[in-house]
Amino acid sequence: MKEQRFDVWAAGDAYERYMGRWSRLVAEEFVAWLDCGDGLRWLDVGCGTAALTATVAERCRPRTVVGLDGSAAFVATARASAPAPACFVVADGMALPVRDAGCDVAVSGLVLNFLPAPGAAVAEASRVVGPGGLVASYVWDYAGGMALLRHFWEAASAVDPAAAAVDEGRRFPMCRPEPLRALWTEAGLVDVTVAPIEVATVFSGFADLWEPFTAGQGPAPGYVAGLTEPTRDRLRDRLRDTVPTRPDGSIALTARAWAIQGRKPGRSRT
Repeated sequence: MKEQRFDVWAAGDAYERYMGRWSRLVAEEFVAWLDCGDGLRWLDVGCGTAALTATVAERCRPRTVVGLDGSAAFVATARASAPAPACFVVADGMALPVRDAGCDVAVSGLVLNFLPAPGAAVAEASRVVGPGGLVASYVWDYAGGMALLRHFWEAASAVDPAAAAVDEGRRFPMCRPEPLRALWTEAGLVDVTVAPIEVATVFSGFADLWEPFTAGQGPAPGYVAGLTEPTRDRLRDRLRDTVPTRPDGSIALTARAWAIQGRKPGRSRT
């Protein structure tokens, strides 16, 4: 039986509340880890609501920074919020509208595992950076370190055994250090480094945690949208009973992403 997918990317504001706000925290650490100089030409592949693009624009003094995404709705949200000099294009991350060696740094945040051929996507990113250029990305540690999703899918599997088949921890085995390293190495990149980035994900209350799951943006919310109302209610109640809640009603979790970077062989001209 073909695996059913629930990956929906059509409402930037809803995605921002669901996952974009946490991606922004990772982006801050990720950009600091890259430690790039000023005046570089950046490309953000699968920019979403501009969590990473905006961080580059604010912190790296780029010569240019272009974010591209296949979702016109996400690009519209990004355009409305990101600071100059960021600009945005609706485009396919598997066929970048950039000439060979047209940028210095190609990055992506939380998108690599959603592309149809991740290895080809990394090779395409390598094509567009010049000699010595950097290709880097971060992805959630779906299988173990992304506590929000681990609590969600454990609750979902308890009320609906079929949920196990679409658990991101099962769907995306690439989101671990060694498979990521292999992708970069197979693309011909050198000096490959993988590192964990962990951020706090604190929710003001259960509604702050649960309501983004009902907005339909991303795999877990897409799964929720397909449930009958009674099953959705059982999932909500199970999740509320199992997440660790503080006396004031807030919920403090952590999220781990894996970050990876590697360079295109050759001497940089920048």
